[in-house]
Formats: sequence, C-alpha cells, structure tokens
Amino acid sequence: MTTIKENGWERSRDPVGIWEHRGKVALVGRGHSDTDRRWDGEDLSKTLGAYTMRAAELAMEDAGITIDDVDGVVTSAGGQPNGQPLSDVWAPRPFFDPPYDSEDGLTSVTAEWLTQQMGLKNVKYTHSQGGPIWNLIGLAAQVVGDGLASVVLVPYPNGNLPGRYHQTPGNKVGGPAQWASTWGWGLSGQGFTFDQYCRKYGSDHDAMAPFVVQERANGLLWEPSYYAQHEPGEFTVEDYLNGRMIAKGLSIFDCDRPVLAAACYVVTTAEKAKDMNQKPVYILDHTESAFQPRSLVQTLDDTEEWTDVQAQRAYAGSGLKPEEIDLFAPYDGFAVFTQYFLEAFGWRGVKRGEAHDFYAGDISLKGPNPINSGGGNMGSGRMRTVFITDPMEQLQGRAGDRQVSIKAETAVTIGVLPVAAGVLAMSTSPD
Repeated sequence: MTTIKENGWERSRDPVGIWEHRGKVALVGRGHSDTDRRWDGEDLSKTLGAYTMRAAELAMEDAGITIDDVDGVVTSAGGQPNGQPLSDVWAPRPFFDPPYDSEDGLTSVTAEWLTQQMGLKNVKYTHSQGGPIWNLIGLAAQVVGDGLASVVLVPYPNGNLPGRYHQTPGNKVGGPAQWASTWGWGLSGQGFTFDQYCRKYGSDHDAMAPFVVQERANGLLWEPSYYAQHEPGEFTVEDYLNGRMIAKGLSIFDCDRPVLAAACYVVTTAEKAKDMNQKPVYILDHTESAFQPRSLVQTLDDTEEWTDVQAQRAYAGSGLKPEEIDLFAPYDGFAVFTQYFLEAFGWRGVKRGEAHDFYAGDISLKGPNPINSGGGNMGSGRMRTVFITDPMEQLQGRAGDRQVSIKAETAVTIGVLPVAAGVLAMSTSPD
C-alpha cells in the first residue's frame, strides 16, 4: 500500500497559497445509510460496518463505478477526533463477548476492513486514522491530486452506543482543567464564550431562534436526516425558547443529537469524473487549522482570532472572495459555532457582532441567504456529512425540495470547531 506522510498533506501553515491541484479533483458520488439513534448491540444488519458498506455501495452506484474502479479508501475508523475508533473512546474494552473478536466492523470501520469485506481488489492506498469529514475529503483530494490513487472512497462512519456517550476515564478532568470543565466537556466553555459574545455585541440567546428553527425545517427536507426519518414534526420558535437550559446561555436545542449512521463519497480526478454518472463538483481548495487557547478556557477573543485565520487561509487557498461564495455551510455542533464562522468569513457582508441580525432576515431556502441549506447538525443529528452532501447536491442541481433559489456555482463549508477545523471550497467549474 502507498502511504502519505502523516500531517504532511495538511495546508495549515501560512501563506498557504493557491492549492496546486485546484480544480483537478472532483466529488462525484455520495451514499448514505439509514440513520438510527443508537445501535442496540445485537442487530448485525445495523452495525456501523453494515451501514458503512451500504453507504459505500450507494456512493459507487451514484457515481456509476464498480469495485474494480476503486483504488483508494480514506476514512476515520469511528468518526472520532484523531481517528480514534469509537471502541477506544467511548467504553472500556472489550465491550462485547465472544464470538466478536474485533470491534472493527461493529463500532468502528477501518479502511482495511472495508476493503476486505467489499472485495476491493485494486486498492493501493488506505488511511483509517483521519479526522472529521472535512479533513477526510481534504486528505482524499490531496491523495488524488498527488497521484497516489485516482478513485477514492471516503466513508464516514459515525457510531453511537447506548449509555456510552463520553463515559470514559479520559473525560474525567483533573488539575487546572477541573476549573474549566465544571459541567462537562465543551459545554460550559462554549456557554462562557457565548456569554462574552452577547455582552460585547448586545444580544442574547433568544436571537438564535430563527437560525435553529430554519435549520430544523431544512433538515426535514434531507432524507438521511434523523429528524426526517424519526421525528418529522414541526419545530417552532416557541419550542426553541422553551428548551431546557443546560449551561448559562445554552439550551438543549443548541446541541446536536448523537446518532448512528454512515455516509460515503467518491473523490476522483477531474478527467475521470467526466465519464461518471453525476456532474462533477470540483474541489478548489482544502485548508486545515488547529490552535491552543491562551488560558484554561477558550475566550471570545480566541474564537474570533482563530476563525479569522481559518477564513483568511480558505480565501488565499481557493482564490475566492467573500462575495463569490454562493453557498455557505458552517458547522453547528453547538449552534453558537455558526455565528463565529459566518462573521469571520464575511458571508453576505456579515461583520463581527452582526450574525444575530442576519438570522432575523430571510435565511430560508428560497430567500437570498440560505445558510446551511441542508439543515446542519441541528436539522439532521450529529452526522456532519450533511455539510458535504448538501453543498454537493446544490451545486449539481439535484437537491430536490431543498434546492435553493439563488444560482449556486460555488460553496464553502467548514468544520468542526473554531479551535480546529478543515475548510473545503467547491465549484461547478474547475476554473
């Protein structure tokens, strides 16, 4: 197997410059499994492996290719940070009794397991320890651009076991961190940053309602969404405002819902893409960033500085200007993340402190500012793949009832966190 130097592919140092493979790599096919809340630990037809194989089969069918065409597989075994599989992160091992002799294919899915199970005999490049889906697509694009493989499957398995979410010794904080994680990982810190934002710019939690409500509505129009499949009822402003507060400034409806699902994408050369079933979506650039807070907790100053850098790298690498971005899909695992990305990228001219005013305007699918037209995590569950699938389908003109009214020729998506994120720029044209 051909390998790529770890982290050597990341475009994370300034000046990044225009990506050398700009427009020479394309997204073509996509496939999604069903979406469940959790795996019951028994039904083998609903394991993460079974769902990932189904997503891969659908992605190949969508692109019009066979297993003989695939020569690369890039994945993150369990959809977790740093490529850690679910089995290593969420519960002490071994979790299962015999006859299970491996977590691979059950709660995690490596590229090697998928290659073997699907009979991918021509694979010459594999990678199983990638990060979130933005980073995986970026890595696959670099692999294709560098000539290490020409048709790469990018599966993204995302697992969820009952009673196991973040229940690990690694999440028991000590030392200075205990003062920053009083109410658990991430949440209290994000509430602190959001409180700073509201104080600085004169806003409050209620101003988030139009955005979250619109996302849920958009997500109901995306078939793989957890809510579309299991909770298709209307989500109202009143629902949002009455949400149980779980940290100062943040309610339960500002947090995405963990789910069990898998998605897969086909990344290939621009030349090969011309002969496949779907219109190519050309990748203009990928960039990656990671930062460290100045103190125990992330502050608003940190957040704004980091997202400014992420935006600057994305514009420098893609050659796009803010006014040239038709669609913007920023991550919303906590709904408050979106405003920081929106203001940093200056989409639709939004400046620091103006996001909530922007939400109060027309952000509907058929309006001029359809932010997160796929619904984001708030509208689909913690799948993350909607941030790839929806811009891709919008640019291909096959988003169905979600299809935006504006002319969509370019898209930018970013995730996961202000502290560490990947950015992808896409276009209907390679130029």
